[in-house]
Amino acid sequence: MAHAAAELYHPTPDEPYMNPRQTEYFRRRLLAWQAELHRQLSVPLAGITQEKVRLADPVDQGLQEVDLQQNLDNLQRTRRLLRDIEAALARIEDGSYGYCLESGEKIGLRRLMALPAAALSVEMQEQQEIRRKLRRANFGAAERSIS
Repeated sequence: MAHAAAELYHPTPDEPYMNPRQTEYFRRRLLAWQAELHRQLSVPLAGITQEKVRLADPVDQGLQEVDLQQNLDNLQRTRRLLRDIEAALARIEDGSYGYCLESGEKIGLRRLMALPAAALSVEMQEQQEIRRKLRRANFGAAERSIS
């Protein structure tokens, strides 16, 4: 019966931020997400590790290569998500979950509901993405000037 009540619970802004009930809610969500990703991991791995028959048609070969690359990309994305989930679970254990790793400010329930593994507030995430875009743009400009 207590388990059913826990399933009905959803954090609300009118309760203390990251109280034990909220952290337990997010811990359960992260563990369920982690389990689902582990299940999904086995499918691409099976497709990647199976020996592929070399097709005679170059178009079919190209499609086979694209399919393999998509499987590898999905595998990489899933592994990155699993690392993020592990880090979020560690933050729950050390009491820092729900707070931005850069600013220390609250990440916020809405963001955590959408992305339970979030480590940055929306503002810090946006700044990080802007810095990443600028680095790429500067790198591209440097490459063009070398050519």
